[in-house]
Amino acid sequence: MTTDDKYEIGRAKLRDVHGERSLETIEALGDLGRMIIEVAYGDIYSRPGLSLRERQIATVAVLTALGRSSQLPIHLRSSLSAGLTVDELREVILQTAVLAGFPPAMNAWSTLKTIAAERD
Repeated sequence: MTTDDKYEIGRAKLRDVHGERSLETIEALGDLGRMIIEVAYGDIYSRPGLSLRERQIATVAVLTALGRSSQLPIHLRSSLSAGLTVDELREVILQTAVLAGFPPAMNAWSTLKTIAAERD
């Protein structure tokens, strides 16, 4: 598979996961955006080993653990689109809190609360 193939596969996967607006935002990052699209979405998110739902669980857990509050909202929204419920996402955050600490989990909980309120 060529780099161009991975890029096109990654573009399609990123669009499926996060939507057109996110794709445009990532592509605007130039070389960094191309790497994100090729590696994260062309190589990893496109692998057959996990469902999108399972990948989103892992992603939310890691972003929570690392305190990556700028990336968490888009992945929480994408998780809901991938079929996770707000209650399931709360459980992911609770599980993460035990291992990664309560402060980052509190931030993730607050973010999820805001996103859930937007949906209601």
